[in-house]
Formats: sequence, structure tokens, C-alpha cells
Amino acid sequence: MLRISKLTDYGTVILVHLANYPRDRLCPATDVAAATHLALPTVQKVLKTLAHSGLVASARGVDGGYRLARAADQITAAEILDALEGPVALTECSEDDSHCELESGCLVGGAWQKISIAIRGAMEDIRLSDLRNPPAEFPLRYTILSKSGHSARLAK
Repeated sequence: MLRISKLTDYGTVILVHLANYPRDRLCPATDVAAATHLALPTVQKVLKTLAHSGLVASARGVDGGYRLARAADQITAAEILDALEGPVALTECSEDDSHCELESGCLVGGAWQKISIAIRGAMEDIRLSDLRNPPAEFPLRYTILSKSGHSARLAK
């Protein structure tokens, strides 16, 4: 089954929270944890990874915190996944740096590569701003977004 990790799911929730925060202000990790209902150590771990990848900017100190490094409509789902999980590759031969011993004689590798490229393209078309305001036809009743209060449409 193809599934993102919990940390990536949490990272998306954290990024959505930061996308709803004024871009000219820093949001402390404690505020992110409180607003998203995630444990502070988890939030700190994810924010550190997101800062290292360049998706969020950080500042230390009493008035420190985090903010998006770019506008939400300039951050793709593919970038989020790359930052938290690494590049999407369904099979060994789908990776840029493939080390599959069977690749030269494999009859199905090209098909898996095509699928990987299609998934990557779909994720590049989805922006953080889309994740922040998902279409109503995709209910979020059972996700962490519903628990964190980031989906106003759940009451409908």
C-alpha cells in the first residue's frame, strides 16, 4: 500500500497551520503544538526538518519561531514529501540513483517509472494553499486535520 508516514502527515498539518499564520510574524513551536494538538517534541522535530529543507524559515531567541519560507501557493505537495520522506519512487528503478541489478533486462520497470512520474506530476500540481483549503468533495472527517480544527467544512 502506498501511504505517507505519520510524520509527513503531521508535517502537512504544521505547514497548513503556518500557512494560516501571518507571514510577517514568527510562530513559536509551542503555539504550533497547541494549535495542531501534536506533541511539542514531534512538532520540533518536524519543524527542524522543514527548516533544513528550506520550506520554513526560523529564528532563535525569545521572539523566535517559524514561518513559511515562501507563500503557500509556491510550495508543492511534492516538495513537502521530498522534505519529509525523500523523493517519490515506487520501485528501485524509479529512483534517480537506481541500483537495481535487474534493470537492464526488466520488462516492467518502464511502466513503474511512468507511474512514478505521473504521481510526481500530480503532487507538483497540488500546492500547500490547496491542502489548506481542500475541495469539499474530499471530506476530512477522519484525519488529523479534523482534530486540529483546520477543516471548517467538517461541520457541513
